[in-house]
Amino acid sequence: MSTEKKQKFEFDYEAVKNKALEQLKSGKPLLGKGGALAPLFKSFLEAALEGEMADHLQEHTEDDPNRRNGHGSKNLRTSDGDMELFTPRDRNGSFEPDIVKKRQTILADSLEPKILGLYSLGTSLRDISSHIKDIYDCDISHTVLSEITDRVIPAVKEWQSRPLDPVYAIAWLDAMYYKVKGENGHLVTRCLYNILGIDLEGRKHILGMYIAECEGAKFWLSVLTDLHQRGVKDILIACIDNLSGFEEAILSIYPKTEVQSCIVHQVRNTMKYVTEKDRKEVLLDIQKVYKAVNKEVAETHLDEFEIKWNKKYPVVIRSWRNNWHKLNTFF
Repeated sequence: MSTEKKQKFEFDYEAVKNKALEQLKSGKPLLGKGGALAPLFKSFLEAALEGEMADHLQEHTEDDPNRRNGHGSKNLRTSDGDMELFTPRDRNGSFEPDIVKKRQTILADSLEPKILGLYSLGTSLRDISSHIKDIYDCDISHTVLSEITDRVIPAVKEWQSRPLDPVYAIAWLDAMYYKVKGENGHLVTRCLYNILGIDLEGRKHILGMYIAECEGAKFWLSVLTDLHQRGVKDILIACIDNLSGFEEAILSIYPKTEVQSCIVHQVRNTMKYVTEKDRKEVLLDIQKVYKAVNKEVAETHLDEFEIKWNKKYPVVIRSWRNNWHKLNTFF
């Protein structure tokens, strides 16, 4: 394969990261044609083909030799447009890949989201192996599976364990829930922990993504410990929701960090206790607090809010008072 084709074949993680950040800021989708994660999809297909070729060559003996014969290219039509795919060749021409057939030019729609989903499964080799079997939609040999995962897993682990900057100005720590198929075929809930950081030059970075069954302060502690081991020595401001024990977990690793609770979460929690007829008025009064020009003015509005609503909604006032030290950090 020519030097130019080799450069195209190698996956540029840094370029994908930069493009993803640009598209996130501009609101453009990460998947589909032109999306930042499209090269990730192409990278997996090519890695899988290389794994299948390696297994195919192992089947040949000295009496029946066969070896690699460079790479060819083909245009593969997907649901989001065409892509150029580099495919390995063998001397005998006997290589018949499974994930993308030799003469296949259209990729099944159902295959794409499964392949992209591989990259959200964390570090578990068992999960990745299971997912690749699901991609092929059939049982494949352990040797082929090992060849493919041996090529994919190092790239995933390299990203997950890469060293980080010693200081980040702001870090947002939040978790989201999603549904996946479990081992028995039933849908199960998984929790994806996300950390987005802003460095001292104002650039955004995805510091890490971690998988668990549910969100909890104990798991967040392990996430923060991992960040510290990867080189993060301090976070100036950590933005979080009101998860119980979360603040304590942060301060145990980063004792000088200022914690900022999410205003949106606090407002949503407030509205759960307010009757329908009072919602509009309560919301307007709360906005005076968090939209104030400075902390002193905000505290004046909070006092007024308490005088007006404490008798009717004491649990709301108590929540704002208890969390105020975390809600006013941004001032």
